[in-house]
Amino acid sequence: MSGVFMDFTGIISGFCTPLMLLSCGAVLSSAMRLHRILRPGRFFTALRDSSATGGQSPWKALTVALAGTLGVGNITGVAAAILQGGKGAVFWMWVGALFSMAVKYGEVVLAVRYRKRTSDGKWYGGMMYVIRDGLAGRFSSAVCYTAGGIFALLCAANALVTGTIVQSNAAADVLYPLPEWVSGILLTGCTAAALFYGTEKVGDITLRLVPGMTAVFMGLSLWIILGNLSLIPSILREIVRDAFSLRALGGGVCGMGISGFFRQIGNTGFGNALRYGITRGIFSNEAGCGTSPTAHASADTKSPFHQGCLGIFEVICDTLILCTMTALVICICDRRYGILPGGGANLTLCAYQAFGGDWVYGIMAGMVAVFAYAAVLAQMYYGITALGYFTDNVIVRRGYCLVTLTAVFGGAVMEPDLMWGIADLLVGIMTCLTTAVLFLLRGQIRDTVPQEIRTGKKDG
Repeated sequence: MSGVFMDFTGIISGFCTPLMLLSCGAVLSSAMRLHRILRPGRFFTALRDSSATGGQSPWKALTVALAGTLGVGNITGVAAAILQGGKGAVFWMWVGALFSMAVKYGEVVLAVRYRKRTSDGKWYGGMMYVIRDGLAGRFSSAVCYTAGGIFALLCAANALVTGTIVQSNAAADVLYPLPEWVSGILLTGCTAAALFYGTEKVGDITLRLVPGMTAVFMGLSLWIILGNLSLIPSILREIVRDAFSLRALGGGVCGMGISGFFRQIGNTGFGNALRYGITRGIFSNEAGCGTSPTAHASADTKSPFHQGCLGIFEVICDTLILCTMTALVICICDRRYGILPGGGANLTLCAYQAFGGDWVYGIMAGMVAVFAYAAVLAQMYYGITALGYFTDNVIVRRGYCLVTLTAVFGGAVMEPDLMWGIADLLVGIMTCLTTAVLFLLRGQIRDTVPQEIRTGKKDG
């Protein structure tokens, strides 16, 4: 059964997910003229502008979304991509990010467009409401409601697996002086304290955690990268070369047939680099997964376009900046000390430790734990919002919170192999569903971009 499961996961995450993400990104980038949106000033304007109509600030909503992506994805996820797909996976992570910008924009603007209000005037929403209401004119109401419900269930499950178990496992792994069960109890206790504080206050917590931790991580990374600038050109050449490596293809594909050809391609350096670069990139920035729009939908934003620009900024910050920094540090350390052969889950932390000593390892381990904690809170908010698609029953919400606390502890003590397989499958299915919806609603996404920007008559 495990073999069948892994084969199915490989098809979804190794073929369907990259195909859907890249093709959807290409179509949306062309339709909305993405290159005309990429002006740094737009991101700062989007942070400043709000409509004062209820909800949290755009910046606070962005920190909730970043809390669900930064940290473990940038640290553990990048290391996993390099170990599984080689250094060439970094190149495909960049390519995926370039196409993911338009996908993230589409998710966010649609989530803002189809969001709802609570009785006290606060905004909430997500891809399940986009599916239910956005596709209402194309399919019957029963089909739309059912499809939205399926996505909501996947989102709630993903919040438990990718957003809780994976994060808790990563935190417990780096806090290795402590027994795993002790780390699990500590993280569970902190999560329970946040629940007592209130899930609606998640934005307040992430606003205090995310910016400072990100600044420390960038500072340490730049310290190592700038101290080894002479190695960067050759490392970049190696990343690009390995991204297109077909050495494992062997002596040709004669007689293999079409299915054999694609199976062999999937086992090459190129196939692994493409698969793990794209999938670990999605794990890091969540573009196309349909989860982070839940945070953006709560923003007190001036327009869907303004919040969509922050969605693009999320991808830039997460993958093109922070993931690149992590990858370069790992590659620099491998060039100097040869750490990749036999590298494990703590590969990234060992790379930083090699340059800064035990105190840097301690700082990085603490950041992974704090980032994991912030991600658990953000994903718990996603899961509760997803269940709200079906019911606002307090007992259901509290039951889900108890399951989340159990998952936090369980994630700290379980083995990671099956966990990563389930996470890849959930993320892959959600990405395929989300990108299919974005294809269908691409006209609405295009129309959120002001005409003067699409036509190039205004650069500001």
